[in-house]
Amino acid sequence: MEQQLHTPEGVRDICNIECGKKLSLENRLHKVLQLYGYHDIQTPTFEYFDVFRKEIGTIPSRELYKFFDKEGNTLVLRPDITPSIARAAATLFKDEDIPIRLCYTGNTFVNHSSYQGRLRENTQMGAELIGVDSIEADAEMLAMVADCLTTIGLRDFQLSVGNVDLFQSLIEDAALNEEEEERVRELINNRNYFGLEEYLDGIQVKRSSKEALVALGDLYGGVEILAQARNFAPNSKGIKAVRRLEQIYDMLKYYGAEQYIQFDFSMSGTYGYYTGIIFRGYTFGTGDAVVKGGRYDHLLEKFGKESPSIGFALVIDELMSALTRQHIRITYSRKNTLILYDKGMEKKAIRIASDFREKCKNTELLRKAPDKTLEDYMQYGKEYYAGNMIYIQEDDQIQMFNLVTGETKTINTKE
Repeated sequence: MEQQLHTPEGVRDICNIECGKKLSLENRLHKVLQLYGYHDIQTPTFEYFDVFRKEIGTIPSRELYKFFDKEGNTLVLRPDITPSIARAAATLFKDEDIPIRLCYTGNTFVNHSSYQGRLRENTQMGAELIGVDSIEADAEMLAMVADCLTTIGLRDFQLSVGNVDLFQSLIEDAALNEEEEERVRELINNRNYFGLEEYLDGIQVKRSSKEALVALGDLYGGVEILAQARNFAPNSKGIKAVRRLEQIYDMLKYYGAEQYIQFDFSMSGTYGYYTGIIFRGYTFGTGDAVVKGGRYDHLLEKFGKESPSIGFALVIDELMSALTRQHIRITYSRKNTLILYDKGMEKKAIRIASDFREKCKNTELLRKAPDKTLEDYMQYGKEYYAGNMIYIQEDDQIQMFNLVTGETKTINTKE
C-alpha cells in the first residue's frame, strides 16, 4: 500500500468553493487599491538572504526558510513582502522623485516553531506609498484600509494606531542599551507591565522614565488619550509623535474613517524598520491582526535610495476566517452550467458546450455514470455553485434544470 503524502505542518491545500471565495475576496480588495491609484508589482517568492538580514529589521534569521543555489549563495523564502518591494523600488525607481504607489498579492513564509495551529504560509495583499513623508500619506493609508474592510462586509473592526517615535523617545530618555531595549520591547509586547516595572527597577532606570514606560499599558483608547500621551512625552520628538497622530485623526474626518480609529501607544512594531506611525487592524473571529502596517522612512536607504515610505499588508487567511465566523457572506458569483450527457451523445454535448463557452458561459461537461441518478448530479451542481444543468439523453430528449429555482423543462431535438 502506497504511503499517503500529507502537507507539511503549517501549510494546507485550498480548493473548490473555498479557493473561489478566497480569489473573489482578493479581487474585491484589489479593486479598492486600484481605486486609490495603486499599480501592481510582483516580486520573487525567494530572495538573497541579505534582503531580510538583521539590519533590515524583519523577522529573526532562525524563523526564515533558508536554502542555497548552485553558486552557494544563501536564499530565503520571503517572510514579509515590504523589504522585497523596497529593494525593487530602490532599483527600478532609483531616479523617480514623484510619489510611487505600488500594490501586490503574494504568499509569505515564516518558519516559526511555536505556531500552534497557525499557518506558516500566508497570503498577503498590500500597498506601499513610496517617496512621501506627510500626514496626508499616513491618513490615506488608514482610510484605504478602512475602505478595504468595509468593502468586503466588515463593520465591527478597529484600527489600533501608535507611533514608534514616542516609544523611542522614552527609550532614549531612559538611556537603555541595545540589550535592555530589546528586553523592554519584549515585556511591553507581551503586556507584562508588572515584569517591566520589576526589570526597570533592577537596572535602576530613573523614576520618570520608569513611570512613563509602565504607563504605556494604559495609553489606549479614543482620541482623548492623545492629551494624556503628550504629558508622558519626555522631549520634542515624543511631543511631535503625538501631535502627528492628532493631525492624522483630523485628516481622517475628511474620509469619514475616524470612527474606526483607536490609539495604542504600547505598540512598538513587529518589524524593526518601522519609524513613525504603526497600525494594526482587528476584528472578531480571529486571534491575530487582519492588517499590519506602518511608516518605514529608512528602509529604502538600505537598498540605495533615500525615500520615506508607508505601507500595509492585509492577511487574507485571517480575513477569510473572520468573515466566516462572523457569518458574513463572501460574494462568489461564479455560476457554472453543467452539461450531463448519456453515452453516445458526446458530439451534441461538445457542440452545445462550445456554443456556451463562445458566449463566455462557464460550462462543465459530465458523462452520466450508469450507477448515478439525476439527483446525484443536481446535488453536485448545487454544492459547486452551478446555476443550471442540461441533461442530453440518448433518445435526443434534453432536460433543462434551474438548480436555483428548481424549475425544469424538457425539449425534443434531432440532429
